[in-house]
Amino acid sequence: MKVSLVTLVTPELSELWNRAYRDVRAKRGGEALLTTMGDTGHEREFLTSLVASSSLWMATEKGLAKGFGICRGGVVEAIYVAPEFRRQRVATRLVKAWLASDGPPLDAYALPGDRAMKSLYESLGWKARLLTMRGG
Repeated sequence: MKVSLVTLVTPELSELWNRAYRDVRAKRGGEALLTTMGDTGHEREFLTSLVASSSLWMATEKGLAKGFGICRGGVVEAIYVAPEFRRQRVATRLVKAWLASDGPPLDAYALPGDRAMKSLYESLGWKARLLTMRGG
């Protein structure tokens, strides 16, 4: 599996992005995460800005886009793996690529109830240290 920085928005990336965007919006805390990341409700523009800022990385294998991750300012903001490729260590490969880079992340976001992401981070020795609560 290859993990690399995305430099161009391709149709394959756009399709994966649209799936991820719909998925995260449907989850508890998803809208808040997108807002925190700078999304203004224009998913295509948001994708283009992430690519332009060198913040989006993709995991591919045999020409298939399996997943992507967003890492900016020392924070893993999001990781999405297409459902058909989950449990194949795609997210782990993304995080390990960032950890091996010149500017490894120190923090990461995980949505409430996303035990898989929390478990991934804990398997790498990271510990939960902040929980954001929001009133009604």
